Amino acid sequence: MAIAIVKDEIFLKHNPGEYHPERPERLEKIYSRLEKPDIAELYKTLAPREATFEELTWNHAPEYVKTVQQTSGQHVQLDADTATSPESFEAALKAVGAQFVGLGAIFSGQAQHVFALVRPPGHHAEYDRAMGFCLFNNIALAAHYALKKLGLKRILIVDWDLHHGNGTQKSFYTSKEVLFFSSHQYPYYPGTGRVEEIGEGEGRGFTVNVPLPAGCGDLEYATVYRKILLPVAESFKPELVLVSAGFDIYFGDPLGGMQVTPIGIAYLARLVKQIADKHCQGRLLLTLEGGYSLQGLADSVAAVLFELAGRSVIPTDKLEEMEETDREPEVLTHVRAIHKTFWPELS
Repeated sequence: MAIAIVKDEIFLKHNPGEYHPERPERLEKIYSRLEKPDIAELYKTLAPREATFEELTWNHAPEYVKTVQQTSGQHVQLDADTATSPESFEAALKAVGAQFVGLGAIFSGQAQHVFALVRPPGHHAEYDRAMGFCLFNNIALAAHYALKKLGLKRILIVDWDLHHGNGTQKSFYTSKEVLFFSSHQYPYYPGTGRVEEIGEGEGRGFTVNVPLPAGCGDLEYATVYRKILLPVAESFKPELVLVSAGFDIYFGDPLGGMQVTPIGIAYLARLVKQIADKHCQGRLLLTLEGGYSLQGLADSVAAVLFELAGRSVIPTDKLEEMEETDREPEVLTHVRAIHKTFWPELS
């Protein structure tokens, strides 16, 4: 099978609080959807492993890793909106290890596309602190694994979560080996992700931020990804595509203000798969980030998996509309002006 899912009961045991939006029911709803006959035959299941202390320090301060480790068996409030329960540390270790298992499956030929359906999420976690429901930065550690263990030199991270992946951006802000592309609602939490944040030193131009106003839907997102991500990826020619797959851009999400439907999300999956197929033999790893509508999560994850399996849920007329209609948010002019120096295809 071309598709593998990394899942485990431990991810249901991380519980940051009774009324917390990042609750176990998020994954319960997704896992339940995966058992339905129309989708259960599309993938194989992989079990995660625990990341080691040394692996975590590829991206995080040793003292911070120890701080999270000390929460094992306890309820601890790490920041205003990030908390642990007794099994959160184990879940966090396996959320990171799920990335490594997924990449191992991809590079050994067991699967072409892998979706790590894990909790807690990761893209806000910084070098030395928890943030935004995140303990360790899962996707950043996947990139470090690809650099250190697989010897890759060009990794594309695409973050379509509603919120800017500040932790992931910081992880590679001075690197030319990892290209970080983010579309996100702005201004909004965490307050980062301006167009002018483009990287530093060798990394200048390798951070591409597309901050979007609330209210953007399928056509706006399709335009952003067709007209900005595709040309940049064409020039960068990644050896691996990683996706921070947050589904809080869904039109019914209680924490977001975007209007994207599962069809629009399927189209984003189509484009990242297209990049992976063209440049890196289909090597594509997605990992779950946000998304707080239970129905939105189930429908969106299913739409992505159907797209990866070649059973698209996108109606022909809708596909034509997304591929032929340019509904450009104003910010794209600014993005092009800043990045055409680095990525001539944008000019």
